Amino acid sequence: MKDEKQPTSRSGPISILRTLWLRSRADAKEDAEADRSITMPAQASVPPLQQVLRRLAMAMLVLAVTTLLVWLDRAGYSDNADGKVDFLDAAYYTTVTLSTTGYGDIAPVSDGARLTNIFIITPLRVVFLIILVGTTLEVLTERTRQQVRVHRWRSRMRDHVIVVGYGTKGRHAIETLRGRGITLDKIVVVDPQRKAVDAASADGLVAVLGDATRSKTLLKAELGTAARVIIAPQRDDTATLVTLTARQLNKRATIVVAVREDENVPLLKQSGADTVVTSSSSAGRLLGVSMASPHVAGILEDLMTRGSGLNLAERPVSKDEVGRSPRECSDLVVSVVRRKKMLDYADPECATLQFGDRLITVSRAEPTYA
Repeated sequence: MKDEKQPTSRSGPISILRTLWLRSRADAKEDAEADRSITMPAQASVPPLQQVLRRLAMAMLVLAVTTLLVWLDRAGYSDNADGKVDFLDAAYYTTVTLSTTGYGDIAPVSDGARLTNIFIITPLRVVFLIILVGTTLEVLTERTRQQVRVHRWRSRMRDHVIVVGYGTKGRHAIETLRGRGITLDKIVVVDPQRKAVDAASADGLVAVLGDATRSKTLLKAELGTAARVIIAPQRDDTATLVTLTARQLNKRATIVVAVREDENVPLLKQSGADTVVTSSSSAGRLLGVSMASPHVAGILEDLMTRGSGLNLAERPVSKDEVGRSPRECSDLVVSVVRRKKMLDYADPECATLQFGDRLITVSRAEPTYA
């Protein structure tokens, strides 16, 4: 019996190189899609009509300069029609030359005219063409500039704050963070709605468009290197899923979550949230206080609003305050945090302050931003 031909194996070097090439193309495509979902802070841009008028003025200026050069050196040119070159012929020659049409009916014949064409008119032709296709070039380079900005942003994002949800709660949380001295370049917004992402970009924030319950979306916001995460979506079930995903991707980040119902607080705690704020209960308590004592409600609102009247803040104990009573501090101390335990002001353990303590204080506010 004749030996049957064995099928040719395609697991050689060529096949391996082809596989690596296809994989690199897929990775590049995925990176490009990720970059497009990240919206950088909006920059001041020139209106389209103004850009067109500016380029048209530049093109007309190049055309006028070239026409003047040809007319001044008209003796070095020859016109096949009548042998003479007047101003209209100079403008005609300039137009067909800069547009690279070049009919050849008017041509430089003297050495001076040819040198002028080589060293002056040819560069002007290039400038003229660049101006004409400037809009196209801008569109082509805009994506490249976006990718460069995103890669530069990714390389320096460390210990930043991620805010999931750019609704009312998310915006007020960012305002408070800004009042605490956190700059806009250290805050990243994640939201599934394009309108919210555009609004965050207009406010000077980096925003990621996507579903925060998916790991890919949170990784685009560089969750792995984030220090704090604020989760403020519209639904409690979404908040739970986002908390689970965020805690899985980052074990050390501080996660603060806003929910509507008290019954969901234990679930959020088990999901990895460090602090859970119940918006409905907090609003109800504030309504009750406002009814019973409007002035107390005003003070509470003042304490929660950074930069107006009084500030409620947490800070580490200073060296000068160690060993002293909380009453001797410059600020009004309302509580002491010692080894992650909140101590009441009247607690005997708070008689003297120790190294590592953190103080909850009330101080007079000084506006930190406009």
